[in-house]
Amino acid sequence: MYLSDHFHITEASKDTLAARMSINNQPPKALQENLYLVAQNILEPIRDEYGEPFSPKSWYRSAELNRLLGAKPESLHRQGLAVDIELLGWNNEDFAHWCAEYLDYDRIILEYYHKNDPHSGWVHLQIMPDARAHRHEFIHFDGTNTNYLT
Repeated sequence: MYLSDHFHITEASKDTLAARMSINNQPPKALQENLYLVAQNILEPIRDEYGEPFSPKSWYRSAELNRLLGAKPESLHRQGLAVDIELLGWNNEDFAHWCAEYLDYDRIILEYYHKNDPHSGWVHLQIMPDARAHRHEFIHFDGTNTNYLT
């Protein structure tokens, strides 16, 4: 089932750790609307702008996968409302700033990015079911410190 023109529901559950550990990471049917929102409002605009096929690094996470990754239980990945993206060949800081300027989002986290390596880390994007609840937070987390960006 396609959630948008370019993103299939199987991409929401794809995860290398889940595959390696034989973890069922299929999103429940009740979360399909959240996955649709992410595909339509985050992934498709990125695909349109950058013009390249890509697949999210991490999207939906089952409770077991989320725990194994050391993520917080309240992570919006658990609800299918968060997605981690790395566009190969693109500077992740520039990509995060583009997202902040052109997407409607709740939070962007430039994760594990180091200025001396423009391809390090990835960009975490999350939205809320009701866009009026978006805080528009832009954060850089380098693995030790969290800095709020504007």
